[in-house]
Amino acid sequence: MSTLPAGSATGGAPCAERRTGRVVIIGAGIVGCALADELTARGWRDVTVLEQGPLASPGGSTSHAPGLVFRTSPSRTLTAYAAYTVEKFSSLRVEGRSCFLPVGGLEVAASEERWLDLHRKAGLAASWGIQGELVGPARCAELFPLLDPGRVRGGFHTPGDGLARAVLACHAQTARAQRRGARFLERHTVTGIEREGGRVTGVVTDRGAFPADHVVSAAGFWGPVIGAMAGVDVPLLPLAHQYAKTAPLPSLSGASAGIGGGGGGGPRGAEAVRPILRHQDHDLYYREHLDPAGGAGRIGIGTYAHRPLPVDPHAIPAYDEAPVMPSSLPFTEEDFAPSWAETGRMLPALAASRVAEGFNGVFSFTPDGMPLLGESRELRGFWLAEAVWVTHSAGAARAVAEWMTDGRTTVDAHECDLHRFEKAQRSPAYVRERGQRSFVEVYDVIHPLQPPERPRPLRTSPFYPRQRELGARFLESGGWERPHWYEANAPLVAELGVQVPERDAWAARYWSPIAAAEAKATREKVALYDMTPLRRLEVSGPGSLDFLQRMTSNNLKKRVGSVTYTLLLDETGGIRSDLTAARLGPERWQLGANTPADLDWLIRRAPEGVQVRDVTSGTCCVGVWGPLARELVQPLTPADFSHEAFGYFKARETYVGHVPVTALRLSYVGELGWELYADADVGLRLWDTLWEAGQRLGVVAAGRSAFNSLRLEKGYRAWGADMTAEHTPEEAGVGFAVRPAKGEFTGREALAALGAPARRLVCLTLDDPAAVVMGSEPVHVDGVPAGYVTSASYGYSVGRCVAYAWVPAGAASPGTPVHVEYFGEKVSATVAAEPLFDPEMARIRC
Repeated sequence: MSTLPAGSATGGAPCAERRTGRVVIIGAGIVGCALADELTARGWRDVTVLEQGPLASPGGSTSHAPGLVFRTSPSRTLTAYAAYTVEKFSSLRVEGRSCFLPVGGLEVAASEERWLDLHRKAGLAASWGIQGELVGPARCAELFPLLDPGRVRGGFHTPGDGLARAVLACHAQTARAQRRGARFLERHTVTGIEREGGRVTGVVTDRGAFPADHVVSAAGFWGPVIGAMAGVDVPLLPLAHQYAKTAPLPSLSGASAGIGGGGGGGPRGAEAVRPILRHQDHDLYYREHLDPAGGAGRIGIGTYAHRPLPVDPHAIPAYDEAPVMPSSLPFTEEDFAPSWAETGRMLPALAASRVAEGFNGVFSFTPDGMPLLGESRELRGFWLAEAVWVTHSAGAARAVAEWMTDGRTTVDAHECDLHRFEKAQRSPAYVRERGQRSFVEVYDVIHPLQPPERPRPLRTSPFYPRQRELGARFLESGGWERPHWYEANAPLVAELGVQVPERDAWAARYWSPIAAAEAKATREKVALYDMTPLRRLEVSGPGSLDFLQRMTSNNLKKRVGSVTYTLLLDETGGIRSDLTAARLGPERWQLGANTPADLDWLIRRAPEGVQVRDVTSGTCCVGVWGPLARELVQPLTPADFSHEAFGYFKARETYVGHVPVTALRLSYVGELGWELYADADVGLRLWDTLWEAGQRLGVVAAGRSAFNSLRLEKGYRAWGADMTAEHTPEEAGVGFAVRPAKGEFTGREALAALGAPARRLVCLTLDDPAAVVMGSEPVHVDGVPAGYVTSASYGYSVGRCVAYAWVPAGAASPGTPVHVEYFGEKVSATVAAEPLFDPEMARIRC
């Protein structure tokens, strides 16, 4: 099964007959040029690209980027963007010169930790459909003869990676877009963004104004400057990154046999022939710069090992005012010195050479290291295509073009959605601190659960003081401090007789056997879970029922007090999000949602009179779950919490002790219980009331680690991990939440036209009770990589690791044997019938 969507190098079939509005793209760097090409390929003709510098070399990051394209990333989205960039640039030529050099990539490991990480990266590559091979030191030296093989444990070779000729690719895409009607105007400095009635209306430059229905900021590190003109926040930090070139090396001449007998030179006219080399243990990379005339070539050296060098985007000079170009700052030799010393050790042939030239090049970084794509909610028609590196440029541009023309993207883009950051994560101080951290971590070995170190704590629930008293071990998500387990529960491991297999060092990070005790306590007694970070939206006003009926897949036309699990679909039937919709009044709803993009999606489509607002920060939630949950809650409330009076998937507003609550009878852990929502100011009293009353029942506080284990045992999907907009409800196993008979809703027609799924999300159990996987590992069917793991956790109730994975539909039947590749080892697993735990739902509905 192909794991990355295919796409033509032209960005889709041209649709010349389509008439569209006027588009102005700000910036003729690699992203702006690619976007103009993609839009015009889709039939949009009235496209103007404005550039402050000369089109030949605009002076932004594109003009100095070294052009590295390593496709494999922990992010499937970024991998898809890079894969499309390779595909597209490989098809582009300018005067016979290809815009992509498939020299390959080589990442080497100088430490055991990095060598293990390369095994993990090889698994990621297999998951995402990228060809790669782990190789030994001798092969590393063959591939890159300047390398000392005695200093490495091995490497990961990806032959399809290589060098993008970014400026050349700009010229090729510009020419194609111009042939379709686009115009590119150089020496036009943007001075303002015109707007009216909440919509963009034009762009003002020093050489005149340009009316527009759509404006796209593809200005790179000038993005915050353009955003300020539009009144749109752009959470991006420019930082300088060092790049240097050695003096000419005779060993890299076109006629040379090369260092180590490996042929260090290349054919006349070649720019590079050896793989790009990444020495990530020391934050370094290397590429060849051969002399096309056959003279001595040089080695280019890039480093992230120096201190962060933030740059004020408002202080970056214009093209004509810059000494070299706006993106090229003076080289700071003292910052480069440690990297040069390490280079001499890793590449001994360079020890006798010197740094002949260097500069500090400006690039864009965001708080999470991902691009900023999409349309602003504050100013309709104003789009961002920012913080995109050459590596991902064509793929990101295609995504924005799809968004603008079709309203959706082929590759799920929620990780890049400009609305993904919470309000608390958009302050200049946060963007600066996290942006600098993104720079530092570019080549770090990052665990999938690893939280940022600073600034923390940023967002805390009202229960935070009590959680700290219980020794909570916090991780972070969306700025929230989220307990993953509590040290106070350590004695429960022995008391409950919990037996947990030992874990390897990687799987043991950010985990504790205490999570197993918390899971067992939830199954046997009762536990309190902090669900405050669960996003809560309030929808109200006349017409809110009709609005939500049109927007979601399930039938919400039920009595007040009903709760419904439903989906937000796009026009093609893809799952944009999943929701729990509680009808609290005839025209008042509480929605349990996922990301800020859900709020944006609903606000954009809400008719007059319907209000949609995020109430998360002003409220809190505690999940009370376990077989003793009713014994805990019932004495504290005047309402009847019996099963007959308060059934499953029902809601009511009542009191717990002195605290007014909205109680929803839901369970994401597969046990009896309720989600209790309250205003934040009384949240601590709610926790204390439940905690004190629960002592006689052996109540425990439980964290997200236990929660994730329990929800996977129960087969509950997590949007963004197990399913995204790339997946349909039937594929993802949530078809029960679709009710076509209710009438029209977004995605209904598309679902009706679909055939049988070619892939399925399935439950896997690892055959070895001691084996554990973490997520994103490749799944092999009949010995061939055919899918990948989405979520995984040890199932403490079922005694083995549970993993959800996408596999071909033909391999989705229970009992099918498969293998999951974990750090190079093939771990046997079996497709299981789901849910694994309590399939009769007897424990929840009691």
